[in-house]
Amino acid sequence: MTAPVLPPADPRRRQSLRAGITVDVVQKKDQRSGATTRGTVAAILTNSPFHPHGIKVRLTDGTVGRVRTVYSGTE
Repeated sequence: MTAPVLPPADPRRRQSLRAGITVDVVQKKDQRSGATTRGTVAAILTNSPFHPHGIKVRLTDGTVGRVRTVYSGTE
């Protein structure tokens, strides 16, 4: 029996995130270029359940940015 295939997590919804998962974020200084930084979520900074530009998080290395991609652990 195979595990069910889940749809990709929506980086605009807070419920898709939790501490310890791997994500790509865009820092404020990189918004124009769209350059992303990959890291592990240490804290979720956005309080609302949805944000159209992505939920803001702090990574374990201290980087703060808005989530663009959420990785499930198999990537």
